[in-house]
Amino acid sequence: MRKDNGGMPMPLRLTVILLGSFLLAFTYYHINYQNHLTEGGFVGLSLLGKYVLGISPSLSILIMDIPVLIIAMLFKGRTFVCNTFISVGAYTLFYGLMERYSGWVIDLHDNLPVAALLSGVLTGLGAGLVLRGGGASGGDDIFAVLISEWKGIKVGTVFILMDVAVLALSLFYMPLKETLFTVMAVVVAGYCVTFVTSVGKRKFVKAPKVQPKLGQAQDSTVA
Repeated sequence: MRKDNGGMPMPLRLTVILLGSFLLAFTYYHINYQNHLTEGGFVGLSLLGKYVLGISPSLSILIMDIPVLIIAMLFKGRTFVCNTFISVGAYTLFYGLMERYSGWVIDLHDNLPVAALLSGVLTGLGAGLVLRGGGASGGDDIFAVLISEWKGIKVGTVFILMDVAVLALSLFYMPLKETLFTVMAVVVAGYCVTFVTSVGKRKFVKAPKVQPKLGQAQDSTVA
């Protein structure tokens, strides 16, 4: 059976990506949307572009995604980009089905801290699973992965920094209360992404350097 570079069989990789995409769609519709939590990433930027410049979010997200996908094709390869398309397509399908057919309402307007915590845990788990499957859930996630590999920063930390910056700009058009609770969700999600993408992977620890004491000659012989 053919496996990817991480040793994950293709059917399992596809299952992980689809499960992650389902979790993202479920959370964004049943938690974020139904409880009026805002958005970070490219979605938040597209909403800002709509309110400030009058640009349609569908167009602005496309403008932001295309350059990132081209860069990902060059540095991450076709498999990563194909997996990302699968994730994005699955997310769109799942969200559309939930929006049309799901009658389940999770009303947490009177308990937004719980809504933010659930949103953070579930979106972090979903995005982390998609990344473990070898893809990304959108252009902003690809951007986070590229920055993480370039700068050597944990991908979850990059998620947090990017989303918090976008949410700070969102204060121009969104209520402060919902924005602050979305920041809480983003921070929780970032830690969950870091956990999911790093669990089970070996950590290489550099051996400490032994410095000789001053005035003491080093013995090069080996017993």
